[in-house]
Amino acid sequence: MTDVPDGTDPVALANWLFDLARQGDAARLGAYVDAGAPVDLTDAEGNTLLMLASYHDQPATVRELVARGADVDALNARGQSPLAGAVFKQADEVVRVLVEAGADPDAGTPTARATAQMFGRTDLFG
Repeated sequence: MTDVPDGTDPVALANWLFDLARQGDAARLGAYVDAGAPVDLTDAEGNTLLMLASYHDQPATVRELVARGADVDALNARGQSPLAGAVFKQADEVVRVLVEAGADPDAGTPTARATAQMFGRTDLFG
């Protein structure tokens, strides 16, 4: 993991936080959110920290962000949800965490339910 970027560059800090989400540094990312970083911070494509953690199969980070109030149904600029991203990446533990947190399997395009059907994973959603 890289060192904290110079605190005077907010773009560098935001990009670093996105990297923490992708890499699964749950404790460090959680601490930054606790210190005031927006839990639903988005990148240029509309991906939230939760979306990036979900897509990169980081269940501990997903749990930390959900515990801090991350929007489990926030859609990115392409209309994709964190749950659909997790289904697509076959990140079953992340799927479980998001479903337990109330994520809607019918949100977004394609929906998580449609993605599960495409991969023959109808067991994921009743």
